Amino acid sequence: MTKLTLSMEKEVVEQAKRLAAERGTSVSRLVSDFVQSLAAHASPKHRRPREIGPLTRQAIGIGRDIPQDKDYKDLIEEALLEKYGLSK
Repeated sequence: MTKLTLSMEKEVVEQAKRLAAERGTSVSRLVSDFVQSLAAHASPKHRRPREIGPLTRQAIGIGRDIPQDKDYKDLIEEALLEKYGLSK
């Protein structure tokens, strides 16, 4: 294990200590777990497409079913272009 020194606002340090105590762990473990979680979610193999919420669907005028082979961003772009009579 390697030692790391961090600088944080006093309030953040107190929050970290409180959170670690509530979880029965150390601040070091808390920070380590947090960084590992960020790294795992940043990895392209762990990313999953975001779902489009019902309000967004209604606002841009697209239906409920999204083809699996289409990216939701492309669908939003197409729907907005069609809705407002624009072309690429």
